[in-house]
Amino acid sequence: MTSARTIADHWGRGDVYGLIVSALSKASKPLESLTVEDLAPVDHVHARGFPATVELADRLPVKAGQHILDIGCGLGGPARYLAKRFQCTVSGVDITGPFVDAANKLTGLLGMQGQVRIERGDGQRLPYTDATFDGVYTQHVTMNVPDRPAFFAEAYRVLKPGGFFGLTEHGLGSRGDPHYPVPWSDDGSGSYLVTPSETRAALETAGFEAIVIEDTGDKYLAAYRAALEKADRGALPPLGVHILLGESSLQKTRNSARNIDEGRTHPIQVICRKAGPALPEARG
Repeated sequence: MTSARTIADHWGRGDVYGLIVSALSKASKPLESLTVEDLAPVDHVHARGFPATVELADRLPVKAGQHILDIGCGLGGPARYLAKRFQCTVSGVDITGPFVDAANKLTGLLGMQGQVRIERGDGQRLPYTDATFDGVYTQHVTMNVPDRPAFFAEAYRVLKPGGFFGLTEHGLGSRGDPHYPVPWSDDGSGSYLVTPSETRAALETAGFEAIVIEDTGDKYLAAYRAALEKADRGALPPLGVHILLGESSLQKTRNSARNIDEGRTHPIQVICRKAGPALPEARG
C-alpha cells in the first residue's frame, strides 16, 4: 500500500508557493491586488478546476455563518471561493505540506484569514471533534484514499446531524484498468478507484442518507479535450493547474480523457447528508 507521504509528495514538493508567484507574475497579476478570481485558474487543483467547484457549490446548501470543512483542500481555492460566496467559515485539511504552506500564504494575500483556516492532516483521521461542521465536501481526493470506509466514517463523525456531504471523484469504469499516468498517480501506485455503486454502498455503511449520484463524465471529457486543443495550439496560459502537474501534464490529461472515453474511469458528483433533522439557517 502506498504511504501517505508518497501520495503527498506526488502532489507537491519544493516551493509550490514560489512556483505560483512566478506564474502570477508572468500572467501580470500583482500580489498586492489579487482576487479570488485571479487565483482561480491555479488554486482549484482537481479535474475541471474552478468550473467544477462552482458547479458543486451550486448544489451545496451552504448558509451564511456556517462552518464548512474541505477535506483534501489543496491550495485552498475552493475554500476561499465558498467562504466569499456564502459568507461562511471554511476549515481545510490536506496531507501535502507544500500545498498547506502555499494555501495559507495565498489566503493571507487575500486577507481572508478570518474566514479560511487550513492545516495539515489526513482525511482518514481528522483532527476535529465530533459534530463540528455544518457541511463537509471533498473534490477528487478519494482516488488516493486507501481506507475509504474510514474516510467516510470520519466525514460523518465531524458533521452535525443533518449536515451535508459533497463528493466529486473519478470512479472506476466498467472496463477498468485505467491508463497511467493520470493527475493522481504516475503508474497506478497510490490509486484506489472504486465503482460508483461501491461508493454509494460505502456512504450508506457510514450512515449517510439521501444519496444523489450524478454522472459527470461528459463534462470532464469535454474539459480535457478543450485543454488538449489549447496545448496543441501552444495556447496554454502561464497560470493554470498544468504548472503543478509537471512535465507529464499533457500525457496525464490525454490519459484522463482516454480513460473516460473508453469506460475505464467514471467521474461522478455525489450529494448526501448525515441522518438527523435539517440544520437551521445559520446567522452571520
